[in-house]
Amino acid sequence: MSAAEKPKLGTYRRHLLVCTGPRCTQNGESQALFDSLGDTFKTAGLDKGELRVKRTRVSCFAACKGGPVVCVQPDGVWYYNATLENMQRIVDQHLVGGEPVEDLIFHRGPSTAC
Repeated sequence: MSAAEKPKLGTYRRHLLVCTGPRCTQNGESQALFDSLGDTFKTAGLDKGELRVKRTRVSCFAACKGGPVVCVQPDGVWYYNATLENMQRIVDQHLVGGEPVEDLIFHRGPSTAC
């Protein structure tokens, strides 16, 4: 039996998890948000370097109201109503500036950063 090859990931400062499950939003807004983040991150300088943010689709957070729902790790900050406009606030204020957007937070989990 051969051993599996160990995966490799580039370095990143934060990991943004985006719920794209069918119960998070009714009309695919979460998937559209996820799809838009590549360009948003490039514009904000979050696609490389020391501020790089990795983004991942998640099928369900079991927090099915107020979507799109996103979680910023390792900060342990959970946002609701992450519309395109609100996501820009999260990018500018939290992912670039390091300050969570308090009025969009619905939960705080364990953190190591903020």
